[in-house]
Amino acid sequence: MSKAKLWTKDFLIVSTINFFLTLVFYLLVVIIGMFAVEEFGATPSQSGLVVGLFIVGALIGRLFTGRSIDSIGRKRTLFIGVVAFILATSLYFLNIGLAFLYVNRLLHGLAYGVASTATGTIVAQVIPTSRKGEGIGYYSMSATLATAIGPFVGLYLSQHTGMNTIFTVCLALGVLSLLTAFAVKLAPLPAGEEAIEKKGFHISHFVEPRAIPIAIITLVAALCYSSVLSYINFYAIELNLVSVASFFFLVYSVAVLVSRPFTGRLMDARGANYVMYPAFLLFMVGMLLLGAVQHGFVLLLAGVLIGLGFGNIQSCTQAIAVKLTPPHRMGLATSTFFIFLDGGLGFGPYLLGLIVPITGYSTLYTILGLVVIVAAGLYFLLHGKKDKVAAEHHLVHE
Repeated sequence: MSKAKLWTKDFLIVSTINFFLTLVFYLLVVIIGMFAVEEFGATPSQSGLVVGLFIVGALIGRLFTGRSIDSIGRKRTLFIGVVAFILATSLYFLNIGLAFLYVNRLLHGLAYGVASTATGTIVAQVIPTSRKGEGIGYYSMSATLATAIGPFVGLYLSQHTGMNTIFTVCLALGVLSLLTAFAVKLAPLPAGEEAIEKKGFHISHFVEPRAIPIAIITLVAALCYSSVLSYINFYAIELNLVSVASFFFLVYSVAVLVSRPFTGRLMDARGANYVMYPAFLLFMVGMLLLGAVQHGFVLLLAGVLIGLGFGNIQSCTQAIAVKLTPPHRMGLATSTFFIFLDGGLGFGPYLLGLIVPITGYSTLYTILGLVVIVAAGLYFLLHGKKDKVAAEHHLVHE
């Protein structure tokens, strides 16, 4: 029997839009904190807040988009998010103080949350059910590429040009996203899969309860990874490894890109546990290695291990959240996953910024390596036990 088709036109278009939007996110995330320090004299915690407010905004955007996306329309929601994204990017040119930067980072993140929830929901709809793990894995590679190219370009541009040029590049990428969105031709949901919503206020209007356990795992892992996103540049300056650090996210993403096709198919065939437990181990070792860096090679090796670890945890948990959910709740499942992901990435830089003056960067990364073990234990309790039973049942009936 032939496999259901995965690489459709809509799948490729939506993945491209997600790549452009996420590229802007990661391009700015590694330099905006330093910009706040140099331009406005921000403290480490304030610079972490500048980084994190974007992700908090994304969290808010996802919270409300997940509920309303099907009533507004998935494609229309995508357009609303991308247009707002372009407008918020334009406001970076108004360099009028730290408070305004806070507000704009929040607004920019909110627009990103709306647009990326739309892309994630649309792509979950167009991927065949039998290839959901593989498809989500490939789709998330669009974000993985952005995590490589974005920080690399951001650090390169920050060393060779001014912030206005960087903001112009981000604006151009937003416009490209809008132009690409016109090519999406989305089919309506199959009959009988419309949501039946309870009247009054219910938490299930905003999040998908079935996705919450796996999303909690994502939250803890993302909090650990937020330290890498926000402080790797500061840490590299301290170690005198700035030139090497610009390649950190490149090797991170190469590791994910090489492993993702294999891990996606493995998850569909054998269950999530076969991917998640090795990924937790690699993530932990990568963080511990990062805390012990003395040479450039070790820094890049840590990037590879963190890519194999967190990179696959992220795609695998997203696929689990979608698999656990009926089609008419995919929007909420996608937004629930990203709410918890964004919560870890967004609040992490601010919270960890309060700890950095006490521990320093090296000790912080060591501590967070140990926190990854806690995340693995939570995974076992909240999902791993059930996944093992489901996988054994599947193998018996093959």
